[in-house]
Amino acid sequence: MTAPARVRVPALPIEGGCQCGKLRYRLTKPPLTYYACHCTVCQRQSGSAFGSSMMMEADGVDLVGPHETFGHRGGSGRPMECAFCPSCGVRVTHQIVGSDIMVIKPGTLDDTSWLVPAGHIFTATRQPWVTLGADDGLLYEDAPDMPALKERWRQMTE
Repeated sequence: MTAPARVRVPALPIEGGCQCGKLRYRLTKPPLTYYACHCTVCQRQSGSAFGSSMMMEADGVDLVGPHETFGHRGGSGRPMECAFCPSCGVRVTHQIVGSDIMVIKPGTLDDTSWLVPAGHIFTATRQPWVTLGADDGLLYEDAPDMPALKERWRQMTE
């Protein structure tokens, strides 16, 4: 594997929101990690070849504006709550019930130009045209080693 890419996290707060702009958020703490997930649940949720997730300490995420939630089971089988805008339907977060970690859907950030994933997870179900190699960070065919993804992200952002 090659050396980690360098990532410059923008100054806090980092802001984002849904497509119509009625649901906004502010991130007041830095991300814990950022990765791309190739599981079939994320493919369906994103309507694309993969979903991307940015893990945050939940108390560092401030949702502003109307939002609704729905319950769902993630790839781990654990129940989670997903927050979305009731006007445009864009999901902006999900959180395993009872967890102090919240996941931001980083495509909803106002500025995504700085994002580089620390790795790719559930690659066994990636689309056949998606190619990954040594420059793409940590690669996991199934569930990831989350502490390793967080450490890689730390190395990328120090």
